[in-house]
Amino acid sequence: MEYRRFGDTVYVRMDRGEEIARQLQAVAEAESIRLAQVSALGATDDFTVGVYDVDTRQYHSLTFRGPHEIVALTGTINTMDGVYYSHLHMGCADTQGRMVGGHLNRAVVSATCEAVITVSHGTVDRVYDQQVTGLNLFRFS
Repeated sequence: MEYRRFGDTVYVRMDRGEEIARQLQAVAEAESIRLAQVSALGATDDFTVGVYDVDTRQYHSLTFRGPHEIVALTGTINTMDGVYYSHLHMGCADTQGRMVGGHLNRAVVSATCEAVITVSHGTVDRVYDQQVTGLNLFRFS
């Protein structure tokens, strides 16, 4: 992985075999990023995404292997209890153009992944919502 920061924008190139979420975390920690938006595209041949069912509070994940284009990867970087936290979603297309996607658990780069991290000044922490969703939500207070 290599990256360059230009003011509040960081451009990242991830290479074959690197895991996307881990590399984003490495950049965020190295650059002391506590609040940002992430956008990326590229290619993967091994990834796990999922969908959360609010009613049952169960997470359903699926793993895919084989060539896929990352059509869109988007999300946020922030903190929970002052520690790095990310929330990422990814949509991918297979060799037939069929799309799959959801909440990103992990994705290994097969060719390259190009990400742009747009930094915001400030902090938005997260808090666990035990009452309604069972998710870690933005806390603005």
